Amino acid sequence: MHVADYVWYITVGLLLALLAFDVFVIGRRPHEPTTRESATAIAFYVGLAVVFGLGVWWFSGGEYAGQFFAGWLTEYSLSVDNLFIFLIIMSRFGVPRKYQQTALLVGIILALVFRGVFIAVGAAAINEFSWIFYIFGAFLVYTAVHMAKEGMNDDDDFKENAMIRFAKKRLNATDEYNGVKLTVKQNGKRLVTPMALVIIALGTTDLLFALDSIPAIYGLTQEPFLVFTANVFALMGLRQLYFLLGDLLRRLVYLSLGLSVILVFIGVKLVLHAMHVNELPFINGGHHIDWAPEIPIWFSLGFIVVTLAVTTVLSLLKSRSMRAAEAKQAQEQPELHPKES
Repeated sequence: MHVADYVWYITVGLLLALLAFDVFVIGRRPHEPTTRESATAIAFYVGLAVVFGLGVWWFSGGEYAGQFFAGWLTEYSLSVDNLFIFLIIMSRFGVPRKYQQTALLVGIILALVFRGVFIAVGAAAINEFSWIFYIFGAFLVYTAVHMAKEGMNDDDDFKENAMIRFAKKRLNATDEYNGVKLTVKQNGKRLVTPMALVIIALGTTDLLFALDSIPAIYGLTQEPFLVFTANVFALMGLRQLYFLLGDLLRRLVYLSLGLSVILVFIGVKLVLHAMHVNELPFINGGHHIDWAPEIPIWFSLGFIVVTLAVTTVLSLLKSRSMRAAEAKQAQEQPELHPKES
């Protein structure tokens, strides 16, 4: 896929303009977005991604369009799973609802920066070393197994990393929020606010998730332009999705399991591709392994769509049955009557 320099400049410029509009216009004041505001923004960003994918189809063909849609759906699903961790972080730090929008915005910007760095590093590694696909594939399978062991999402899944623990221990912090400011001056001493710790938590979490997402999308496309745009579109509207879904995120109880299946599939796909282009001397004498199949993108896209659909339906059915069981249990409990005087 040949992408002219001016197409890169225009695409990056437009996406940065959208981000700037979201930061400086929509998010200029701390507030909790309304349902209508969130739904409108999500519909706009999803529609924009679909139009972009159709544009790729028009100019470059169905193969590359399929790669974009497969990459976008995978990254979007991983990002939704990330939202659950963000929800836990906001709860743990007691972030007021009106300040959560700003914290999420900073977290998404950090995610863009980290993913941009990993995209560049990944592209350079792929161009120089074909065996990197073995590492990417093995890492995705490892990540999938770890994700599957966690099972259903739970508050205990989030554990403070070393950076957060260091910040809590070493930084002079106050327990009171000062709007969305990161520091406050009390008794002539500069202290960091809980918002600073929230940003550190979101940033380090973004870094860890970027390590998972970049190998995943490189298993679906090796085109840097598609990798970059799929990641950007997957992050657009996440802030509004967070407020629109709210606690409904907890109803996607099988999302981690569904994603683990997708990551295993992509990991195997990467290993098969590595075998197909093998150059390692201790594997097949350094020759390509011709029997290793190349999984077509249409099959990958179909597998991802079906897996996500089944995961969503099963999650909602499970959540509904759990709520029904809780309601039945509450009705069966004997009512306590005060003693007659």
